[in-house]
Amino acid sequence: MSIVKLGLVPQILLGVVLGALLGWLAPGLAAPLGLLGELFVGMLKAVAPLLVMLLVMSAIANRHESGSDGRKSLLTLSLYLVGTVSAAVVALLLSQLFPQTIALSEGASGSPPLAVTAVLADVLFKLIDNPVNALLTGNFLGCLTWAILLGLSFRKANSNFREHLQTLAVGVGDIVGHVIRLAPLGIFGLVCATVATTGLSALAGYASLAGLLVVCMLVMALLVNPLLVFLLIQRNPYPIVFKCLEESGVTAFFTRSSAANIPVNLNLAKKLGISEELYAVTIPIGATVNMAGAAITITVLTLAAANTLGIEVSLATALVLCVVSALAACGASGVPSGSLLLVPLACSLFGISLEVAMQVVAVGFVISVIQDSAETALNSSTDVVYTYAVDQVRR
Repeated sequence: MSIVKLGLVPQILLGVVLGALLGWLAPGLAAPLGLLGELFVGMLKAVAPLLVMLLVMSAIANRHESGSDGRKSLLTLSLYLVGTVSAAVVALLLSQLFPQTIALSEGASGSPPLAVTAVLADVLFKLIDNPVNALLTGNFLGCLTWAILLGLSFRKANSNFREHLQTLAVGVGDIVGHVIRLAPLGIFGLVCATVATTGLSALAGYASLAGLLVVCMLVMALLVNPLLVFLLIQRNPYPIVFKCLEESGVTAFFTRSSAANIPVNLNLAKKLGISEELYAVTIPIGATVNMAGAAITITVLTLAAANTLGIEVSLATALVLCVVSALAACGASGVPSGSLLLVPLACSLFGISLEVAMQVVAVGFVISVIQDSAETALNSSTDVVYTYAVDQVRR
């Protein structure tokens, strides 16, 4: 059987194995091959904003949106919020059962927000961004805002214009399909560079902390998410959960970017037969606000810092931390390690200084090879899982 006939996911797994072996056995040769991964992620990021804008415009302009569609969009957004808060609670409970400490010695650079209001204000300003700037900077909330407004306006246009708009959206979708076919090669390059330059030795000192983060995310992906889906669709949720982890989670694990994985999720949503009016809106929004993995990272690292400093965490403070982590996670950037700079915001709840909090961020970057990959896989796959579940309600 030829490699081409294996299917995309087996090809990706083959790329992972070959990349890891090459990075381990010949790091000098593997490191430059990271360019393949950078090009792949760059292509996804380049086409994603345009795809989102055209797809949403075309969907709204060419199809009648019923009240049911609007309610389903709101239900999906509500599910995003419930899932993110649930993730913070899971992280809190497991952190209490398996308390972690951190060796604080190194500093870290960055400009974290000083309050949740700053994070939410940033989200609001992204919504009203200039459309050209939104496309250039990959601001998906801005792209979505203008796509909805233009789509509503274009519903009044003649049928020929709307057909051309649909053709343009299909054309960009075809380009995305060609880019996704390059995923095995791109992920091969990403794994080569990661293993060659980082290896696993750096993770040894923080294996327990990284392990707790991964366990929290597995609990969320394999227990909490299926429970939420079951409550909606009243049937076995695991086939769709595993399908999304396989086709969305694997790619997101290695690209480590929710924004770059938007085209993959849109393609998967189409394959699953989800209503285009629904997924064209919820998938791009989910890449920004559905951040269960980020909420877990923020909660676990903050509690580890509190434990290290001997700060007692009361029940009331712990519950506030869950809410703050969920709100802060909604403002996490769609780029690798975007959640780490939000850790100082949560640390401020316990009176932890910015200098100490940024040392915690530095530890986060050390384990980001595992933490950020698992976080992005959970975030991105959950976008499709929740959208599918809501689409199946009373269908």
